[in-house]
Amino acid sequence: MPTGETNLNTLLKNMTPVLNPGDYVYCTTTSTNNINLKDIIAFFKEEEAITLILKKETADKLSLEYSYIAAWITLTIHSSLEATGLTAAFATALAKENISCNVVAAYYHDHIFVAKKDAEKAMAALRALAG
Repeated sequence: MPTGETNLNTLLKNMTPVLNPGDYVYCTTTSTNNINLKDIIAFFKEEEAITLILKKETADKLSLEYSYIAAWITLTIHSSLEATGLTAAFATALAKENISCNVVAAYYHDHIFVAKKDAEKAMAALRALAG
């Protein structure tokens, strides 16, 4: 199985951010029994509860509460889980634009959730960082 890119300069130059369509929310629950796995973008089991990232319409359908509506940006380069500096670089670029980011590192790509209102500004900052 390929392990992904580790060179920071290559990662930044080729990260190619893509804005996924839709609105996404973070919810918490104590059970996923009534939730179709196909509807879950991501989940993380914490001591207090299970955190879910879902499409907003899925959360609404399930009557799950949320307080943050996000846009989902995927960096399409296959970054290695052992790469250093990529998260710091894009988080710093977004922070300079006063954009909060919530990051999910998956096996193939990094995924960034930003406030929906900041989506286009975030994409511009990421494109500028890539040069």
